[in-house]
Amino acid sequence: MKVPFLDLATQYKGIKSEVEPKVLDILDKCCFIGGKYVSDFEAEMADYLSVKHVSGCGNGTDALALGLKACGVRPGDEVITSPFSFFATAEAIASIGAIPVFVDVREEDYNIDPDKIEAAISDKTKAILPVHIFGAPADMDAITKIAKAHDLKVIEDDAQAIGSEYKGRKAGTLGDVGCFSFYPTKNLGGAGDGGMVTTDNDDIYTAVKAFKEHGSGEAGAKTLEYLEGIKAEAVTSEEATELYNPYKYFNYVIGYNSRLDAIQAAVLSVKLGHLDEYNANRAKIAAKYFDGLTDRLIRPVYSADVKPCWHQFVVRSEYKSELCAYLSENGVGNGTFYPVPLHQQKAFNDRNSRCPGSLPIAENICSQSVCLPVFPEMTDEQIGYVIDTVNRFYEGKK
Repeated sequence: MKVPFLDLATQYKGIKSEVEPKVLDILDKCCFIGGKYVSDFEAEMADYLSVKHVSGCGNGTDALALGLKACGVRPGDEVITSPFSFFATAEAIASIGAIPVFVDVREEDYNIDPDKIEAAISDKTKAILPVHIFGAPADMDAITKIAKAHDLKVIEDDAQAIGSEYKGRKAGTLGDVGCFSFYPTKNLGGAGDGGMVTTDNDDIYTAVKAFKEHGSGEAGAKTLEYLEGIKAEAVTSEEATELYNPYKYFNYVIGYNSRLDAIQAAVLSVKLGHLDEYNANRAKIAAKYFDGLTDRLIRPVYSADVKPCWHQFVVRSEYKSELCAYLSENGVGNGTFYPVPLHQQKAFNDRNSRCPGSLPIAENICSQSVCLPVFPEMTDEQIGYVIDTVNRFYEGKK
């Protein structure tokens, strides 16, 4: 039997009749950038998350960079974050000239350890960037308490956490800014790249809008005043039309070109209607894994305050390489997220990152972590086969 790590084809078959008419409508109308599908999706997402502002963008990495810049993080500033994450987390910090400062994670849930954050704060620290790894929110009460005490911004990396909750509140609404990815493998995945930034702060929202569209127009002028204290007016004698907006040629801050395409918004809008069902199915699979897998595996332990969305089901094994090879040989898809902690990536060094002290927990987790299939369309037969295959491997390790 073969069990894929993810089955997007089966998921698409279930929503094909909803997706295709919207995509064809976009093609017929030739409204590819912005427009009704994007604004409708942003409004739907704001309602789903119970957040004031949502701004779609090009991808999750851009979302992080946009969120950081909109919070006033500048070159040379330090941002405290987790070493146990995908590279984009720290890459986004470094890409705007800031310095990622790596703090070790907690043994039980793999999220950044709040007890170790304060010691890493310096006079250059501007923000804390917690990662809700594998779809389980970090200890946000503790993190935001530290941030308020030191006047720091909190930028959430929600790339894996869409639909997860902390004390009844959705991830992406717990800090100053939430940053999401819609890469196709995510719980809410598009038909290509996409991302979004969420916030309840009007100034941050305006800055995100400015930075994602070349720092232009009225949003750019307001952002220049908000972040730099320089007052400017977006003035032109030309009148805007449906096809021509003269304000776009007045630029006030250096930004990016990072917009959510209409086709991606249409696909995501359809999938958003199914997201809670998808996540509930993932939770059921996780429950069966907890019940059926051998106790010799180390499982994550989540606080009662946390409702994961189960982007990944990760276990820890002292036989990581052997187990992954065995699973692959027996047709079970698997992932080794993450083989190298960020502070040990060759791209980071003493000039562009800081690591105050050793990070043994993150290093140990990286050496042991194995992700098992947990996609919403898994059948009971597939789940049972994964459990049996893992347990069979451990029977040979007595």
